[in-house]
Amino acid sequence: MGEEGTGGTVYLLCLAASSGVPLFCRSSCGGVPTRQQLPFSVIGSLNGVHMFGQNLEVQLSSARTEDTTVVWKSFHDSITLIVLSSEEGSSELRLERLLQMVFGAMVLLVGLEELTNIRNIERLKKELRASYHLIDSFLGDSELIGDLTQCVDCMVPLEGSLLQEALAGFAEATSTAFVSLVVSGRVVAATEGWWRLGMPEAVLLPWLLGSLLPQTARDYPVYLPHGSPTVPHRLLTLTLLPGLELCLLCGPRPLLSELDPQLPTSPTVPLDDHAPDHASPQLLERWWQPLLEPLRTCVPLGPRALPAGFPLHVDILGLLLLHLELRRCLFTVELSEDKEPSLDQRRRLLRSFYTLVTSMHFSPVTTETSSASH
Repeated sequence: MGEEGTGGTVYLLCLAASSGVPLFCRSSCGGVPTRQQLPFSVIGSLNGVHMFGQNLEVQLSSARTEDTTVVWKSFHDSITLIVLSSEEGSSELRLERLLQMVFGAMVLLVGLEELTNIRNIERLKKELRASYHLIDSFLGDSELIGDLTQCVDCMVPLEGSLLQEALAGFAEATSTAFVSLVVSGRVVAATEGWWRLGMPEAVLLPWLLGSLLPQTARDYPVYLPHGSPTVPHRLLTLTLLPGLELCLLCGPRPLLSELDPQLPTSPTVPLDDHAPDHASPQLLERWWQPLLEPLRTCVPLGPRALPAGFPLHVDILGLLLLHLELRRCLFTVELSEDKEPSLDQRRRLLRSFYTLVTSMHFSPVTTETSSASH
């Protein structure tokens, strides 16, 4: 069994389906994003053979050469995505799900209307640049696995019940049903409303936070590929502690200033520092100051996803636990770091094993985004 992601290059192409005009090309080599581009003649040939098949009512979905796997997928008869991978052991299942996640990321940050009703190619190219960081994170080696399992990456906090209770109270106080705590792209705890988010946004939203540079606060417009692909929502994020973010998905209210009394230009002030004199006790302090210590224990969990001392056999090097009904998963390889193989190799092996078992023994799960495509 090959190790997914070992060496090799991945090219991702996005084209306007009707004209064949390239919208962007992203690439990675050895799991690291690069600036390599494919020649226009190669892009034209790959798109041409796909369009030729469509004209003959033949759906070309994948092809394989001696060292490269190619997968095509069209969405809404408007966008064509093509991925080429020369990574060892790269599977069609993994590449198909990669394309689903990429299109979901495009809808998340640009909106479905702009992608299905293309009026100005150059403007769309500029708008799609906002999705590059998120898309590049799918091409590189990641500590997450939600892109492949189509389940939300989670972790197990020590004081989960306390955090859950605080989230529920904070959500009620802000009149927001969708609230979560996120560390390194993993959901620590979330409200019932957040867990009811459809796919792929339930996976994409925390993954988006993991791909962005740290900031004290954000007010980010996002579309929900399944729930609201044409009307944007606001994704508010507040850094409670370095590496730990509080996330709200909401409409016009609450205002960011209602949650964070600090000036937008001020530096990050941890919860255990004093707020400025002009700030009266605010929602953040009321709900999260008493939980400062439980919150601190969440930050170092990071890629491990499990608290220290969690009872596991000493010979377990990696763990992938999925709850398919709830669409949640726990993925970690940082259990016995002093043993071989390396952490990167463990991730690749576990991802490859999941791909092998899923493609051979289980029917593929189709997300709402892919079912809406043609």
